[in-house]
Amino acid sequence: MSDDSEPYPRDTAPPTKAQRTRAHVADTALRLFREQGYASTTMRLIAQEAGVSTGNAYYHFDGKDALVQELYRRIQAEHREAARARLVAGGSLADNLRTTLDAGITVMTPYHSFGDTLLSTALRPGSATSPFSADSDSARSAAVDVMRETVAASTRIPGGRVGERLPELLWLAHMALTLHWVLDRSPDQQRTRTLIDGVAPLIARLVRLARLPVGRGLADDAIDLLDRVSAPQETPREQEDT
Repeated sequence: MSDDSEPYPRDTAPPTKAQRTRAHVADTALRLFREQGYASTTMRLIAQEAGVSTGNAYYHFDGKDALVQELYRRIQAEHREAARARLVAGGSLADNLRTTLDAGITVMTPYHSFGDTLLSTALRPGSATSPFSADSDSARSAAVDVMRETVAASTRIPGGRVGERLPELLWLAHMALTLHWVLDRSPDQQRTRTLIDGVAPLIARLVRLARLPVGRGLADDAIDLLDRVSAPQETPREQEDT
């Protein structure tokens, strides 16, 4: 697989031929995912539509899972830029979170037609396309960073452990909304937009409660739970060796 996976800086040399080919293959794959569906799109078809050999397509991406990771990276980059343009420094968490969640749904809209197929693939045990997989580390970190910028732009954020871990908790809320969006069949996924309008101020109120002793205890419990479920699990062989 090619190492030309990072976009080139705009103020340096233009992209190489390999980088241009890689981007073209990715663009073609994402178009076919939208038009044909994820399951019906093969690497052979992607290569044919891109005008390259199948071997060349595999050189840049070792399969459709790698192309899904490319999609994740693109979505996170677009989400970051869209949210940044609308975040209000010193604004309320409710307003800024609503902005960020809405921006995330907007940048994903072109891919809604194959979202359910992609979801079923991501939910397979051990799937590399799961947003919680090791393969998704960079995309997941980028998504949490979007929430970190949202928190940094907002006022009345608790300090300490709660404030530090809040971006991760908000990312999990975003994942739940994404699941709702994938399954949303309302026109233009309007139900998801309505959910965002209601959830953002609700989350902001819960965060404000974390500034109080009783609320801080509940937030700490939530963080402890997040740490437990996120911890690497021992395999049966590892347990036998201990």
